[in-house]
Amino acid sequence: MSFSGDVKDELLRLENDARHCQIAELAAVLMYADTVKTDVLGGKYIELPADVPLVRQRCQILFDKLFGKPLLKEQHFIQDTKYVHKVLQTIKYGSGEQLVNPLLIKSLCCKRAFLRGVFLAVGSMSNPEKGYHLEYACTNVQQVAQIIDTLLVYDIRAKTVARKKYQVVYIKESEEIVELLNVIGAHVSLMKLENLRILKDMRNSINRRVNCETANITKTVNAATKQIADIEYIKEHYGFDNLKENLRQVAELRLEYPEIALKELGEYLSPPVGKSGVNHRLRKLSELAEKLRGD
Repeated sequence: MSFSGDVKDELLRLENDARHCQIAELAAVLMYADTVKTDVLGGKYIELPADVPLVRQRCQILFDKLFGKPLLKEQHFIQDTKYVHKVLQTIKYGSGEQLVNPLLIKSLCCKRAFLRGVFLAVGSMSNPEKGYHLEYACTNVQQVAQIIDTLLVYDIRAKTVARKKYQVVYIKESEEIVELLNVIGAHVSLMKLENLRILKDMRNSINRRVNCETANITKTVNAATKQIADIEYIKEHYGFDNLKENLRQVAELRLEYPEIALKELGEYLSPPVGKSGVNHRLRKLSELAEKLRGD
């Protein structure tokens, strides 16, 4: 199962004993999954998405708790007029705009239930090992506004984008996705995400360090290679006997120890010289080699 499926499976099994929160969650699922339909005679019926079993299962749980009448295991049509009327009356259906009635989500706990229901209905989340992305695929801008306003209550800032027939609300910041999982009660998924974030950060830190050290080694090797080439050119075209004593010492040591760092090279000199002093002498030798090549 995908990470998104794991989150929804966790939410499916979440216990919620407060009736007002159950109503808010059910309203979110029914409205955002576009389940309330109108027949040719103008009557209302409920059609749960047959291809989204988690939504149907959650509705079965909530119908049982709220109305004491669970659906059959594979049932996704509700055409009993009295039953449908009772459901729509409970969720305060009226506008027909596929929105949850604001009266149902006044309290913070009901806002949490609302966001949980919406995620079950139209939410998804990418595999955090590949990237951080959580979204709600809405059918209209009114739904977008309702979700964004509710997220802002928890200081979660989302962005929007139009994608084909959908208006998408999305979050890409890992910290805000973690906060949203906490808000909707997906605490096991939250811990999995946090563990993945830690591993990912450690891996990135190690890679940065290795890349930095590799770059430094490459830079050192390239510099040493050029220094040796310059010194050998001086030896062949100028001669070490013509060099000042301090430059001759460095030149001979560099040829003898081509791989060691400047600091170590300086410790072989008599008297010892620091890294900057060795670098200064090698630079003088490179300038001399360039001058000889120019001549």
